[in-house]
Amino acid sequence: MTTIEALRDKLNVPQSVNVAPQDNLVELYRSIISKYGDRPAFTALGQTISYNDLDEYSDRFAAFLQKKTNLSAGDRIAIQLPNILQQPVALLGSLKAGLVVVNTNPLYTEPELQHQFKDSGAKALVVLANVADKAAAIVNHTDIETVIVTELGDLHSPVKGWVLNKVVKHIKKMVPDFSFDQSESFVSIMRTMKGQKPHNVQSSLKDIAVLQYTGGTTGLSKGAMLTHANLMANALQSELFFDSYGMAENGALVVQPLPLYHIFAFIVSLICLHSGAHTLLIPNPRDLDSMVSAMKGKKVDGICGLNTLFVALANHAGFRELDFSHLQMTLSGGMALASDTAKRWEQITGCQVYEGYGLSETSPVIAVSHGEMNVMGSVGVVVPNTQVAIRDEQGQDLPNGERGELFVKGPQVMKGYWQHEEQTKESIVDGWFATGDIAVITDEGMLKIVDRKKDMIIVSGFNVFPNEVEDIALTHPEIVEAAAIGQPDDSSGEVVHLYVVSNNKSLTEEDVIAHCRQSLAAYKIPKKVFFKDELPKSAVGKVLRRLVKEQALRA
Repeated sequence: MTTIEALRDKLNVPQSVNVAPQDNLVELYRSIISKYGDRPAFTALGQTISYNDLDEYSDRFAAFLQKKTNLSAGDRIAIQLPNILQQPVALLGSLKAGLVVVNTNPLYTEPELQHQFKDSGAKALVVLANVADKAAAIVNHTDIETVIVTELGDLHSPVKGWVLNKVVKHIKKMVPDFSFDQSESFVSIMRTMKGQKPHNVQSSLKDIAVLQYTGGTTGLSKGAMLTHANLMANALQSELFFDSYGMAENGALVVQPLPLYHIFAFIVSLICLHSGAHTLLIPNPRDLDSMVSAMKGKKVDGICGLNTLFVALANHAGFRELDFSHLQMTLSGGMALASDTAKRWEQITGCQVYEGYGLSETSPVIAVSHGEMNVMGSVGVVVPNTQVAIRDEQGQDLPNGERGELFVKGPQVMKGYWQHEEQTKESIVDGWFATGDIAVITDEGMLKIVDRKKDMIIVSGFNVFPNEVEDIALTHPEIVEAAAIGQPDDSSGEVVHLYVVSNNKSLTEEDVIAHCRQSLAAYKIPKKVFFKDELPKSAVGKVLRRLVKEQALRA
């Protein structure tokens, strides 16, 4: 028995669980809904829908996709929504129609959207009016034929929804001008398809359910093909740990500020549904006042987040005044958790922070802290049905305590990268996925992440890949070389610093940042730009980011 298996035994975590109790995700959702019925499922912006409402609204959406569009099972649909009620409705409706969901970040710029839509071959798009201008600018350069536009109040009562939408558009001026050649209104779909049922689509466990786009240090973002089996397995593997926090089937209220298009929040949402929980969706966690207001007066049992959000909330006077007497679970993911942050959070709330670890390619959870053994600096216990190995550069397994690259094998490992067969073959060998992260297995059997993929920068939980930033910088006619690195930041964990060589001595930092802003999401834009006469290179002329970072540390 390995130390990992021994630790599972010690904590009464089974070595394996039934990871495929249903034939597909839709059947899993149906079993959940039949069990919890009129319980509240999601609340956002003051409106609540029940499990039954989720079923009915998603039926209407699926029926529209099947009966009123040219979409067929297996086609891709991009969902570009923040944490509003329409997101889970569109997600489940799309799966019921047999479509593949392409999770899309509302913060993406036009080039980023165009790449993702073209690469995925998406034929449909669901988009919030507040960010629809960027999609409208590029949609005609993609395969998208069906565009569905929703507004914030579309699942509120008619009067309240109408008022909310008018205030957002005309008073707060939060909806920019945009125009699609042809589009459908989400609220109209809900009205005209009332009572309609979709045709049953019998997706298999091996069918792709979600394309979860992730980046790479050597190119543009790739779609991780997550199957019905992958996502179902990971929810059931991880749910056991929720039970260890006292969250089992008690109708717990869980605050979810992390965006559901992010795979961590996506799987947590499915776990919450499977355990009969009520999820409070936070559309904009950067608006701390609104988030605190949404939580005020509620008996919150759990909250998900990441290090930067915990820091911001701990510094917010209104948050510190909330009632935490019911809080049993604080779950951290997406970026490393700082020990000082965890200590301060527990001092304020009385609740420990439990850290998890995973990747888009693993649906995402590989390990998570257990309620009875929460060790700071560790990402916890490897979930059931999962093997991990620490290997050296020659591919040899290393003993406990030695650091090396983490490999993982289990039912949550993706099918592969969408339309990238060679990269799939390189990253998955005999079922083992090479994470690229440096890790250690402790003598107690816990997993510790020592370092991330060597070049990746994590800004507030979002992956920023240096190659992407550099490629945009190099489109500037006066920049001849560029290297992007991450530097520590108290607010966001890390920020992007860009080092450039220019052929114009009068080029300024402001010029470079303005150029990057045209094509990069806000969190990817360099915070500082440094001008150099030359950048360190290898014998073949490749810029060595590692040496750039070392020079920056010495400066």
